[in-house]
Amino acid sequence: MQLSLEGKHALVGGSTQGIGLAIAKELAELGATCTLIARNEDSLKKAVKELGTAFNQQHDYLVADYSDYKQVEAVAAAYIQQQHIHILVNNSGGPAGGPITEATPGAFLDAFQQHLICNQVLTRLVVPGMKAANYGRIISIISTSVKIPLKGLGVSNTIRGAVASWAKTMANELGAYGITVNNVLPGATATARLETIVNNKASKTGASTDHVEQEMLDEIPMKRFGQPEEIAAVAAFLASPAAAYVNGVSIPVDGGRTGSL
Repeated sequence: MQLSLEGKHALVGGSTQGIGLAIAKELAELGATCTLIARNEDSLKKAVKELGTAFNQQHDYLVADYSDYKQVEAVAAAYIQQQHIHILVNNSGGPAGGPITEATPGAFLDAFQQHLICNQVLTRLVVPGMKAANYGRIISIISTSVKIPLKGLGVSNTIRGAVASWAKTMANELGAYGITVNNVLPGATATARLETIVNNKASKTGASTDHVEQEMLDEIPMKRFGQPEEIAAVAAFLASPAAAYVNGVSIPVDGGRTGSL
């Protein structure tokens, strides 16, 4: 099975911590050169140093804030003029939790820009080079909420669903050019975001964080939270030549929690 990414260049969003950093590390281990994109330059510098260089890669980073899609577009466009991208990983921190009945229009607009619009501008920038190379992998890190909406994540459920539909549409249009578009749907994963969700729920309900965590674990057949590296392994497979005929799918990586096929 051909998993090597030697000679490939990946642009990885939200890659200074958690799932995004784990994906960049996995891609680098398979031989890819990675360019990280996030808003904090100090964190980016630190993250780049954590990436493997066994294939003599020269990893890089771009500073851009996904809350401003025009900034993301301008920074990425200047870079992509000089550097061909074979793999795009769309990843950004999730919207704040809360009931959908309490969500403001601004919350939806901000999340739509951060997730769907940034995905769109980055994809439009990398697609010409992918077409020329007859090789492209566009991977969006979304959520299992695209299968079954999650309680207390009204804005996230809405926007994640839009991103999944966007990706399926993109897959239909790009498949003929050797470009695949797929989604990875993490379940409860041991990251800073999970900690925030647990703390917020504990604060609102008055329950202890241990109790909230146990309730979440009870819903997972494997009775544990996922690790960022486990999400990264699936994303890396989708990025590889071995996944050339996997296109337009959303793959839950959640220990079996999602209650649908």
